[in-house]
Amino acid sequence: MAVNSLREYLDLLDTTGWLRSFDQPVSWDLEASAATMLANIRDGPIPVFESIAGLETESKLVGDPYRGPQTRPWDHFARALGLPTGLSGRTYYDRVIDRLNAPKAPRTVPSNEAPCKETVRTGTEVDLLSFPWPYIHEGDGGRYSNHHTIVAPDPDTEWGTWSSHRMMIHDGSQASLLLLAGEQVPNRYYYDYEPRGEPMPVAVVIGAEPTVECTADMWIPTGRSEAAFAGGLKNAPVDLVQCETNDLYVPATAELVLEGHVRPDDRLDEGPFGDYFGYMNGPRRSMPVFEVDAITHRHEPRLPFCVEGSGVGYGQNSTSTLRLVAAGPDATVGLRAAGFDVSMAVPWRFTSRTVWVIATDRPYPGYLHELANFIFTTWGMLHIDFFVFVDAAVDPLDPRAVLTAIALEADPDADFHQFGVERMPKVPLNIYQTPDEKGSADVGTSKAKTAKAYIDATTDGDAAETTATTETRKQAQERLVEAGLDAARFDQLDEREEQSQ
Repeated sequence: MAVNSLREYLDLLDTTGWLRSFDQPVSWDLEASAATMLANIRDGPIPVFESIAGLETESKLVGDPYRGPQTRPWDHFARALGLPTGLSGRTYYDRVIDRLNAPKAPRTVPSNEAPCKETVRTGTEVDLLSFPWPYIHEGDGGRYSNHHTIVAPDPDTEWGTWSSHRMMIHDGSQASLLLLAGEQVPNRYYYDYEPRGEPMPVAVVIGAEPTVECTADMWIPTGRSEAAFAGGLKNAPVDLVQCETNDLYVPATAELVLEGHVRPDDRLDEGPFGDYFGYMNGPRRSMPVFEVDAITHRHEPRLPFCVEGSGVGYGQNSTSTLRLVAAGPDATVGLRAAGFDVSMAVPWRFTSRTVWVIATDRPYPGYLHELANFIFTTWGMLHIDFFVFVDAAVDPLDPRAVLTAIALEADPDADFHQFGVERMPKVPLNIYQTPDEKGSADVGTSKAKTAKAYIDATTDGDAAETTATTETRKQAQERLVEAGLDAARFDQLDEREEQSQ
């Protein structure tokens, strides 16, 4: 059975030795993020900071709660979804894809049954600064909330649309939201609400249950309900409750909910911020103002945050893990729905917003170019610059297998394809773009030529002629397991896992 809240998820981590509580006071000013960064790099337990230095608060900070283990990043989420332990990565993807193909509509609960309503603050009781928002990187423009789900109106769905955009705190009732044009919620604001001079109602949901966090990170097709996909992932309906000051519905078991509105034609500074590439990235730009009208929360709310930048190289964080365990299966479903014979679409685990690996059959000449053209022009793939195509039998979750495919199958002269297209929409966060290439700082979408590329690392010729057939590889892996190696490292032993469950 899947967990119903962040707290249940943290309890699950605690029972498996993957949680560590800090009783001594820890400062929100770099100290909490530094301790979290070390835990991320060292693959240590998830830190919970029980006491915040210099601030009388019942709130607790949680550093990168959705970070998975470096060798098997999907393990924590598999447990959170109620799936068997010890699944191979490919089997985990198969199970999640099955659930995504069976959405379940949410159910609404009254306020008195919603844990996120245990405390309700409105009017003069609203004070953002009473919570310990962390200052995450030296050089950040301010204190941030960067691990949350934003709920915004959607004309096509009953429950609104969910996404994630970081938020810089300014004072007791105002924050600036990084709304980059080209994505669903920003487009709704820039092209619908602001031209009409209307404030857009928004709720920022902090500490939502795992399937909600997953779904906010996915590319749900326009007009479909993220809430229903979260229910599918959970294999049970997600409970929603109506906001106190607007008509939006939010996950009822969330730790903290900020209700408010984004004001038209009003901007506050946002950034710079140490982003997911691991570098301080600018520019400091003007972004829409989020005015908070009400705050509701659970007793002793847990506030998760992500140390962006620690999920590159050899580390994981919440962002990189969510890409791998949620966005990957979701993209696989989407590409199959578009008619492509894709086995798995997987983010490269340590650069998950930049490089993806796609395992696929290649039914006819020109197929890979058609597939590349589709994914590079899909809004959900805005951040991604490189794709590596490998044979369907190659495990794209295994970096060694992917690098082997590139080394053996990708001809540098014939199989490396530049796919730059003038004026292809793109986010400006890549450090290799010049200020001119980053385009408008107001909305943040690059209008310059982009540099997207793909590598064809699929096998040329008949796969049956290769020296390692599937049966041969399976026999070799069985021998290695009999010799004492961990079966989880190999991709041909799923039958053994099934038998043991």
